[in-house]
Amino acid sequence: MPELPEVETVRRGLAPVMEGARIAQVAVNRPDLRWPFPERMAERLTGARVMQLRRRSKYILADLDRGETLLIHLGMSGRILISGDALGRFVHDHPAPEKHDHVVIDMDNGARITFNDPRRFGAMDLMASEGAEAHPLLAKLGPEPLGNDFHESYLATALKARNTPIKSALLDQKIVAGLGNIYVCEALFRVGISPQRKARNIAVARLKTLVPAIRDVLTEAIAAGGSSLRDFRQADGELGYFQHSFDVYGREGEACRTQGCTARIARVVQSGRSSFYCPACQR
Repeated sequence: MPELPEVETVRRGLAPVMEGARIAQVAVNRPDLRWPFPERMAERLTGARVMQLRRRSKYILADLDRGETLLIHLGMSGRILISGDALGRFVHDHPAPEKHDHVVIDMDNGARITFNDPRRFGAMDLMASEGAEAHPLLAKLGPEPLGNDFHESYLATALKARNTPIKSALLDQKIVAGLGNIYVCEALFRVGISPQRKARNIAVARLKTLVPAIRDVLTEAIAAGGSSLRDFRQADGELGYFQHSFDVYGREGEACRTQGCTARIARVVQSGRSSFYCPACQR
């Protein structure tokens, strides 16, 4: 599933062609994805101007001039492609329709936004912009890891009573929004914390190093256009390339990259997900 850097990369690709432009036409090619589309979605979107594109956790939010906000979630295999941008940022002609092009949005500037999702775990919804944070998918989310509300004191308080492994705690979207398996593995490696260590047993001094490590990993991944594993593409169709910088994720059995370390990257399964770590460097 695309994580925060991949979703932010898509948002940044969409912003130049959607913000300030009006939606000229919408084709909704099936009644649902993970859930049914909102009632009269095509009609409600057509003619609306996109005022702002935001991201909350792993969701893209498009605020419209009609007082509604379009929520987009990419799910497991969803991807968004832009074609026909009149401003020249995306030179692709409109491609021939594909089987899994479930929603196609044509903007009045000539750009086309295509939501393609083979596995149909993605989602779209429309909600009132006022009070949008109360939407069921957004209401219980924790602070953004790149925002001011995510800091050492907050994390220490949030984890002090958690008897779960630190890896599982950081994946809890109520504690911090947007983190996923890849970047938690990478951040824990950078600070030498085992993914199996109980969250409540980690000293505050170590948590102080974890917060900036999380920020650094996410910032570097965004700059690299995210990580392309299986289905993810940027909005211009290009691959992200942060996967080439992975220290531990997906590297089971390979040598640890820490200078002087002779251990090999190990993998354990936690809550049905693979955790990659160095058993020598991470305690």
